Amino acid sequence: MILRPATRAELPAVLALLADEDEVLDPASVTVGEAHERAFAAIEADPRNEVLVLMEDALVLGCLQITYIPGLGRGGAERALIEAVRIRADRRGRGLGRELMERSVARAGDRGCTLVQLTSNKKRTNAHRFYASLGFARSHDGFKRAL
Repeated sequence: MILRPATRAELPAVLALLADEDEVLDPASVTVGEAHERAFAAIEADPRNEVLVLMEDALVLGCLQITYIPGLGRGGAERALIEAVRIRADRRGRGLGRELMERSVARAGDRGCTLVQLTSNKKRTNAHRFYASLGFARSHDGFKRAL
């Protein structure tokens, strides 16, 4: 399996994973809107952002977005923020999520990040257990405000 930045051709498969984490959606059934195109182009052009895909041959098995954030805290070190972690519903329970996360964390470390953080919806209790098994600890309460 290969972990690498997603290409535009894989955008429908990534959107299919994000649209329904409990079912396998055919990427051909997913509408890629103008906003998706703009967002993907912006991520692709930004050296501090990546959408990573875990690939087996031409099949997208998993994805996540990783953003590298410079900061003044932690001695001026960069940190990584991981979001939108998904593994195909029909491939779960085989260690792919662990591989996706461990490789992504290693990628952040290779870049010089000294911290990896992530957010997860409070309803995703299975995901929370999974993240804890990878060594992530609950350390802060997060807040969001829709605009």
